[in-house]
Amino acid sequence: MQLPELPFKIPEIPLPFDIPLLAHPAVVHFIIALPIIVLLLEIVNLIVKKRALGVTSFFLLLLTILAAAVAYMTGAVDGKEAYPLLSEAGQVNLKAHKLFGTYLMFASVIVIIFKLLSVIVKRGLMKALYLLVLIVFAAGILKQGKEGGALVYQQGANVQRVQALDDELFDAKEALEELEASVKAKASAAVEAVKATTENATEAVKEKAAEVKKQVEEAVAPAETETTEAAPVQAAETEEAKVEEVKAEAPAAVEAPVTETPAVTETATEEAPAAPEVEVVPAAEPAQGEVATH
Repeated sequence: MQLPELPFKIPEIPLPFDIPLLAHPAVVHFIIALPIIVLLLEIVNLIVKKRALGVTSFFLLLLTILAAAVAYMTGAVDGKEAYPLLSEAGQVNLKAHKLFGTYLMFASVIVIIFKLLSVIVKRGLMKALYLLVLIVFAAGILKQGKEGGALVYQQGANVQRVQALDDELFDAKEALEELEASVKAKASAAVEAVKATTENATEAVKEKAAEVKKQVEEAVAPAETETTEAAPVQAAETEEAKVEEVKAEAPAAVEAPVTETPAVTETATEEAPAAPEVEVVPAAEPAQGEVATH
């Protein structure tokens, strides 16, 4: 279950010294052990009912509050160091670990308050309620310790070897990204070169095709001209041939009427009327040596 964020921010307390790195694992052992010791003392005190056990548990609870505060501060220092090197899941778990630890720090104060109430009221119900709160607090501390161990052993928080491996992995990723960028650049250049070569080849093919087309047109043009020039000659020869044929047929057509002409002439002569006789009038006789003409 995700706990809600605190409605306020815990102020940073300035210290006269710097908290050393990796002090958190040494402190958390106290915050884990003290509540369990107090719980065992309180259970024993239910049987023996010794005032000394009650006073001892009270002072141990004060040490628990102090240990919780120190664990919070050392955890903040180690967490800042470990956070950038964790994976996304590790960062989420680290934030949840810090938030739950903050709740436990305030819960330690609530536990000691219930301890005081159980001493003041002196009733069995209050004593039972105090023990219940102490059990819940100890269970929360154990859960927090388990999650902290998971951050170290599973996520590699504040582990030097893991950090070194993370650094090497980061360097390898950078090298891989640079290599991928280089490969992409070379591939892009190769594609552009192939594209340019293809365009040049296409232009060359087009030019060659145009040249071949021009040569074909030049070769076809004289043939068309010769054909055009030969056409009138052939037409003339055809006309001459027709004339020769007509000439060859003409004598036969002329001779045929000549053969039939006498018949036609005789018929025409028979049918034609007789020509009138022409009377020759003698010319005037000359004065001398007239010659009679009949």
